[in-house]
Amino acid sequence: MRDGWEVKHLGAVAEVIAGQSPDGEFYNSERIGLPFYQGKKEFQETYIGPAQVWTTQITRQAIADDILMSVRAPVGPVNFATELCCIGRGLAAIRASDQIDKDFLFYFLRFKEAKISGREGAVFASINKAEIAAFELPVPPLSEQKRIVAILDEAFAGIAAATANAEKNLANARELFNIAIEAQLSRTSQGQHQNTTVAQLAEDRKNSIRTGPFGSQLLHGEFVDEGIAVLGIDNVVQNQFRWDKRRYITPDKFHELTRYKVFPGDVLISIMGTCGRCAVVPDDIPLAINSKHLCCISLDQSRCLPEFLKLYFLHHPVAKNYLEERASGAIMAGLNMGIIKDLPILLPCVKEQAAIIGTCEKLSRGLSDLMELYSRKRTHLADLKQAILRQAFSGELTALPEAALQEEAA
Repeated sequence: MRDGWEVKHLGAVAEVIAGQSPDGEFYNSERIGLPFYQGKKEFQETYIGPAQVWTTQITRQAIADDILMSVRAPVGPVNFATELCCIGRGLAAIRASDQIDKDFLFYFLRFKEAKISGREGAVFASINKAEIAAFELPVPPLSEQKRIVAILDEAFAGIAAATANAEKNLANARELFNIAIEAQLSRTSQGQHQNTTVAQLAEDRKNSIRTGPFGSQLLHGEFVDEGIAVLGIDNVVQNQFRWDKRRYITPDKFHELTRYKVFPGDVLISIMGTCGRCAVVPDDIPLAINSKHLCCISLDQSRCLPEFLKLYFLHHPVAKNYLEERASGAIMAGLNMGIIKDLPILLPCVKEQAAIIGTCEKLSRGLSDLMELYSRKRTHLADLKQAILRQAFSGELTALPEAALQEEAA
């Protein structure tokens, strides 16, 4: 630690005010009394957002520029208060004295957050006033605190700009991906195609389009730890088949429900909960059935390839317009098997379908590579923040780390 710096307990340089929740009967949404904050829900990047609740029973108060800390899961995040407000048990207010710059203290608590939250070291399920007051922090002279804050402000502004640039680039990549996929699928509108429907493309057999067992056919208590898999929304929620939560039924129960058996290459569409997600069952699927939350389509693959139907359902303008007209809401509330069966398909030949699938897979791999790149960049930027804060509170931060910021902004 540098000469002139002291190690002090936080309670020696700031007042810690533990929140206390008013009685619920005093809450209101008519902006009567003081804004009331219970926990981290309204936290933003630096300053807390607008209150959703007000109270006329004033318990513990915070004032503008107090640092609000979340003291119950999640423990450790901080924001500045923007006005006089009432705080509940999920928060503590930390009020800087004239011995410490409030922004210096805020940055210190941001640095401390990883350890408080358990990402580094001990896990706090909750934290109290005494524990916060006992935090040890390095306290340089006030002029040095302000100098460090100025460097951190500039560094963090650069990191925020680099992060925003990465997010914008990723959003642009996703938009271009969607445009490119639509352009590929629009070839079906320009060349030779059949006008058909999903129902007409299903295998010529009973139950080739089905939803899973309803009501007493399959009760929650009949799930077991191992056996025959039951596929649900979580298997398709990312528009790719994924194993997530595993549910099983016994072989005896499966024999009662064989009509719901899932086959390799079946197309799964979620019709409950998060509706409108779509995935293709992989070739290595074990014996399984689908739940009532999914519509399962076994296609006549001599006419329609499963991956083509998935792309068509998710991206083709004809499909999107059809679904928007018949299913309400952003998550397609009201999607059902009847709507899916009647979905109009502009169907090119299988050879053309395969070419479209191949091009779209290349586009998808390119997007995945970009997403991985920007994910690494976000991680590097977060690590850079911590590295700069570590330098700041060890007395090693003497100037803005220009080279690192320029590298990340590129």
